[in-house]
Amino acid sequence: MSAWADSVAADQRTAPSLLLWGPTGTGKTHHAFAATHRIAQAGPPRFALTFTTHPDLYSALRPGGHDDGERERTMRRLLATPLLVLDDLGTARESEWTGEILYRVINHRYNQQLPTLITTNHAPAALPGVLGDRIASRLIQMTTRIEITGPDRRLTR
Repeated sequence: MSAWADSVAADQRTAPSLLLWGPTGTGKTHHAFAATHRIAQAGPPRFALTFTTHPDLYSALRPGGHDDGERERTMRRLLATPLLVLDDLGTARESEWTGEILYRVINHRYNQQLPTLITTNHAPAALPGVLGDRIASRLIQMTTRIEITGPDRRLTR
């Protein structure tokens, strides 16, 4: 994880994307925050990143909640941000509209080779059934995958 964060801090244009997966409560989001903190400490001044959850991604873009201009600015930010952290992938209810939004984000970041840090409870082999083949295929190719294991830390406190 530290090596990945260091590669993003050194040059986000050549850094790979990262997929953290494992059961609920094992610290995937904690690891994501720690990695972004390390990048912020070592990276270039004013390094920009966007951190969102999968459900919040759709909430910010849903018609009716914001005007068209605001939704388009939000989409442009998600597409172009130097580092996107997408937490809890696979927790939002999928529809044709949400599938299109997620495809646009992942496909753009895949094509532009922009680093993306993703957390999910779903094993990589399960992603096609959760997100569809097109999105899962891109995620598998564009990411280094790390399984986070252990007990649910929230239940052991």
